[in-house]
Amino acid sequence: MASVAVCPGSFDPITNGHLDIIQRGAKVFDKVFVVILSNSSKKPLFSAEERAELIRHVTAHIPNVEVDHYQGLLVDYAKEVNANAILRGLRAVSDFEYEMQITSMNRVLDDQLETFFMMTNSQYSFLSSSIVKEVAKYGADISDLVPKVVEEALIHKRLTGPTA
Repeated sequence: MASVAVCPGSFDPITNGHLDIIQRGAKVFDKVFVVILSNSSKKPLFSAEERAELIRHVTAHIPNVEVDHYQGLLVDYAKEVNANAILRGLRAVSDFEYEMQITSMNRVLDDQLETFFMMTNSQYSFLSSSIVKEVAKYGADISDLVPKVVEEALIHKRLTGPTA
Protein backbone atom coordinates (compact mmCIF):
# COMPACT_ATOMS: atom_id res chain seq x y z
CA MET A 1 0.00 0.00 0.00
CA ALA A 2 1.34 3.42 -0.96
CA SER A 3 1.84 5.93 1.80
CA VAL A 4 -0.31 8.94 1.04
CA ALA A 5 -0.34 12.02 3.26
CA VAL A 6 -2.48 15.11 3.33
CA CYS A 7 -0.73 18.30 4.39
CA PRO A 8 -3.57 20.68 5.29
CA GLY A 9 -3.56 24.39 5.99
CA SER A 10 -4.88 27.76 4.99
CA PHE A 11 -1.52 28.69 3.40
CA ASP A 12 -2.45 32.39 3.22
CA PRO A 13 0.23 32.66 1.93
CA ILE A 14 2.60 29.71 1.83
CA THR A 15 5.83 30.49 3.70
CA ASN A 16 9.30 28.97 3.62
CA GLY A 17 8.32 27.13 6.81
CA HIS A 18 5.38 25.47 5.06
CA LEU A 19 7.57 24.67 2.08
CA ASP A 20 10.17 23.07 4.37
CA ILE A 21 7.56 20.69 5.82
CA ILE A 22 6.15 19.85 2.36
CA GLN A 23 9.59 19.12 0.89
CA ARG A 24 10.62 16.94 3.81
CA GLY A 25 7.24 15.18 3.86
CA ALA A 26 7.59 14.40 0.16
CA LYS A 27 10.75 12.45 1.00
CA VAL A 28 8.87 10.32 3.54
CA PHE A 29 5.53 9.71 1.79
CA ASP A 30 4.91 8.33 -1.70
CA LYS A 31 2.35 11.08 -2.37
CA VAL A 32 1.59 14.33 -0.54
CA PHE A 33 -1.60 16.25 -1.16
CA VAL A 34 -1.21 19.85 -0.04
CA VAL A 35 -4.80 20.87 0.59
CA ILE A 36 -6.07 24.35 1.29
CA LEU A 37 -8.92 24.17 3.76
CA SER A 38 -11.33 26.90 4.73
CA ASN A 39 -10.95 28.26 8.24
CA SER A 40 -14.02 30.23 9.26
CA SER A 41 -12.01 32.08 11.92
CA LYS A 42 -9.65 33.55 9.31
CA LYS A 43 -10.23 36.18 6.64
CA PRO A 44 -7.89 35.26 3.79
CA LEU A 45 -5.93 37.78 1.77
CA PHE A 46 -5.65 35.43 -1.22
CA SER A 47 -8.48 33.40 -2.74
CA ALA A 48 -8.21 29.63 -2.50
CA GLU A 49 -7.33 29.45 -6.20
CA GLU A 50 -4.62 32.12 -5.85
CA ARG A 51 -3.13 30.20 -2.91
CA ALA A 52 -3.29 26.94 -4.88
CA GLU A 53 -1.47 28.55 -7.82
CA LEU A 54 1.26 29.92 -5.56
CA ILE A 55 1.73 26.51 -3.94
CA ARG A 56 1.77 24.76 -7.33
CA HIS A 57 4.43 27.18 -8.49
CA VAL A 58 6.73 26.66 -5.50
CA THR A 59 6.27 22.87 -5.41
CA ALA A 60 6.50 22.26 -9.16
CA HIS A 61 9.92 20.67 -8.70
CA ILE A 62 8.52 18.00 -6.33
CA PRO A 63 6.94 15.29 -8.51
CA ASN A 64 4.95 13.55 -5.76
CA VAL A 65 3.17 16.69 -4.49
CA GLU A 66 -0.31 17.61 -5.64
CA VAL A 67 -2.15 20.78 -4.64
CA ASP A 68 -5.89 21.04 -4.06
CA HIS A 69 -8.47 23.00 -2.09
CA TYR A 70 -11.46 21.63 -0.25
CA GLN A 71 -14.57 22.82 1.56
CA GLY A 72 -15.33 20.39 4.34
CA LEU A 73 -13.70 18.19 6.92
CA LEU A 74 -10.10 17.12 6.52
CA VAL A 75 -10.96 13.48 7.26
CA ASP A 76 -13.49 13.48 4.40
CA TYR A 77 -10.88 14.85 2.00
CA ALA A 78 -8.37 12.26 3.20
CA LYS A 79 -10.89 9.49 2.40
CA GLU A 80 -11.49 10.96 -1.08
CA VAL A 81 -7.78 10.80 -1.96
CA ASN A 82 -7.17 7.49 -0.13
CA ALA A 83 -4.73 9.10 2.30
CA ASN A 84 -3.60 7.15 5.32
CA ALA A 85 -1.80 10.03 7.03
CA ILE A 86 -2.03 13.69 7.91
CA LEU A 87 1.22 15.64 7.86
CA ARG A 88 1.46 18.65 10.18
CA GLY A 89 4.29 20.98 11.05
CA LEU A 90 5.05 22.10 14.58
CA ARG A 91 6.91 25.35 15.16
CA ALA A 92 7.00 25.51 18.93
CA VAL A 93 5.46 24.07 22.07
CA SER A 94 2.67 26.63 21.71
CA ASP A 95 1.45 24.81 18.56
CA PHE A 96 1.22 21.47 20.34
CA GLU A 97 -1.97 22.03 22.36
CA TYR A 98 -3.96 23.24 19.35
CA GLU A 99 -2.60 20.43 17.16
CA MET A 100 -3.40 17.84 19.84
CA GLN A 101 -7.04 18.99 19.92
CA ILE A 102 -7.34 18.80 16.12
CA THR A 103 -5.62 15.41 16.01
CA SER A 104 -7.87 14.04 18.75
CA MET A 105 -10.99 15.17 16.90
CA ASN A 106 -9.73 13.71 13.62
CA ARG A 107 -9.08 10.43 15.43
CA VAL A 108 -12.68 10.39 16.70
CA LEU A 109 -13.91 10.98 13.13
CA ASP A 110 -11.57 8.40 11.55
CA ASP A 111 -9.43 6.18 13.74
CA GLN A 112 -7.59 4.74 10.72
CA LEU A 113 -6.04 8.09 9.78
CA GLU A 114 -2.70 8.71 11.50
CA THR A 115 -1.23 12.15 12.12
CA PHE A 116 2.51 12.74 11.74
CA PHE A 117 4.16 15.83 13.15
CA MET A 118 7.38 17.31 11.80
CA MET A 119 9.30 19.92 13.67
CA THR A 120 9.97 22.88 11.46
CA ASN A 121 13.49 23.94 10.70
CA SER A 122 14.56 26.17 13.61
CA GLN A 123 15.11 29.13 11.28
CA TYR A 124 11.33 29.13 10.64
CA SER A 125 10.13 28.48 14.19
CA PHE A 126 8.73 32.02 14.55
CA LEU A 127 7.21 32.17 11.08
CA SER A 128 3.50 32.28 10.33
CA SER A 129 1.44 33.48 7.41
CA SER A 130 -0.12 36.11 9.68
CA ILE A 131 3.26 37.58 10.60
CA VAL A 132 4.35 37.59 6.96
CA LYS A 133 1.18 39.40 5.87
CA GLU A 134 1.53 41.95 8.65
CA VAL A 135 5.12 42.91 7.88
CA ALA A 136 4.51 42.80 4.10
CA LYS A 137 1.62 45.23 4.57
CA TYR A 138 4.16 47.85 5.66
CA GLY A 139 6.64 47.12 2.90
CA ALA A 140 9.21 45.28 5.05
CA ASP A 141 11.66 42.89 3.44
CA ILE A 142 10.16 39.38 3.49
CA SER A 143 12.54 37.80 0.96
CA ASP A 144 13.93 35.35 3.55
CA LEU A 145 10.45 34.33 4.72
CA VAL A 146 8.62 33.36 1.54
CA PRO A 147 9.46 32.16 -1.96
CA LYS A 148 10.05 34.94 -4.52
CA VAL A 149 6.70 34.40 -6.30
CA VAL A 150 4.88 34.78 -2.97
CA GLU A 151 6.82 37.94 -2.14
CA GLU A 152 5.78 39.39 -5.52
CA ALA A 153 2.13 38.41 -4.95
CA LEU A 154 2.15 40.08 -1.53
CA ILE A 155 3.66 43.25 -2.99
CA HIS A 156 0.98 43.23 -5.68
CA LYS A 157 -1.77 42.84 -3.06
CA ARG A 158 -0.27 45.66 -1.00
CA LEU A 159 -0.23 47.97 -4.03
CA THR A 160 -3.58 47.01 -5.52
CA GLY A 161 -5.60 45.89 -2.53
CA PRO A 162 -6.95 42.47 -1.56
CA THR A 163 -9.78 42.43 -4.09
CA ALA A 164 -7.50 42.88 -7.11
